[in-house]
Amino acid sequence: MTDSPEIRLNPAVIPLSIYLHWPWCVRKCPYCDFNSHGAPKGPGALEALEGVYVDALLKDLEAWLPDAGEREIQSIFIGGGTPSLMSGSAMKRLLDGVRARFALASDAEITMEANPGTLEAGKFEAFRAAGVNRLSIGIQSFSDDRLKRLGRIHNVREARGAIRCARDVFENFNLDLMYALPGETMEGLREELDEAAESGAAHLSCYQLTIEPGTAFAKHLPEELPDADQTAEMGDFVESFLAGKGFGRYEVSGYAKPGRRCRHNLNYWTFGDYFAAGAGAHGKVTTREGIRREMRFMNPRQYLEALGEGRSAAADIHRVSSEDLPFEFMLNALRLLEGVPECTFSERTGLPLESIAPTLQDLRARGLIAGDPGRIRTTRLGLNFLSDVQEAFL
Repeated sequence: MTDSPEIRLNPAVIPLSIYLHWPWCVRKCPYCDFNSHGAPKGPGALEALEGVYVDALLKDLEAWLPDAGEREIQSIFIGGGTPSLMSGSAMKRLLDGVRARFALASDAEITMEANPGTLEAGKFEAFRAAGVNRLSIGIQSFSDDRLKRLGRIHNVREARGAIRCARDVFENFNLDLMYALPGETMEGLREELDEAAESGAAHLSCYQLTIEPGTAFAKHLPEELPDADQTAEMGDFVESFLAGKGFGRYEVSGYAKPGRRCRHNLNYWTFGDYFAAGAGAHGKVTTREGIRREMRFMNPRQYLEALGEGRSAAADIHRVSSEDLPFEFMLNALRLLEGVPECTFSERTGLPLESIAPTLQDLRARGLIAGDPGRIRTTRLGLNFLSDVQEAFL
């Protein structure tokens, strides 16, 4: 990076979202490295906890109020964990509380993650009545054998039942799928994708199974994992097959029907702002002085204790340095196949384009960044070596 004067940031033009984290699951999956914890056992234990936790989320969000300004919230994402463990009444109280504190855009996208093993038809309707207008269902596979190997609590029958209910209640829903699974073949993958594409879902998120440090799979590697060549072939097949079904790939893992791209994720990838509340949640906000990141306490008990005692739940607050901004921006923006306009870099980082011009020139010369005038995006080769391209901005 080259030394250049910073451009004054204007927070008013930066899109704003909210992320809310529900940290509990029925059981943690062996591949999962998210901040998730086993739900409390016993009659009424979770119901008692959810009320306290919703209160904490709303109190936590109030810490962000000075940073909102006149901006409207464009999207809300309730992730986890397994937020579908919440009751419909708790979800309503949560979203009503958000509306009471922040101005929501009239067409705000409100997504909730759900797992098939925690859903009944009545819950779908209650979540929809509370204001959720987009569901993201963690199907992962349509094979009972592969679901068992993944440690999932649901089976294929429950997955299909959840999809039917979602189709009846929601106009817009996503399915999460995984590929390169233990024992998976190309024919098995084709069958999975075909069922997902014909399910009525408007969006599919397709993730390669990766073995993350600290997970159960990292300690005990599953058998029959596809090798690197097979995994790459599967990734190419996912894109070509779904394109034939009308799902356009628009980011590394995202495939959407026209007009159904995930607006919340697009705000992440274009380096927008997002307030965050919940155990382990990460937030980002733009001020005139710079870009600030915050992380909440990971442990739900510590998180609840802090807010219950009137203290901040922030485990870390720091301003992103000018030296780190190019990498942080590209870590997000280059996930998009279309990339971003060059002007977005300066608008969202406060740095002039000249500060990264030598790096862009080098990557273009190597065929990793496209030569589109006024736009920054990877070539197909660059997408295949995305981590290397992103790290060039360090």
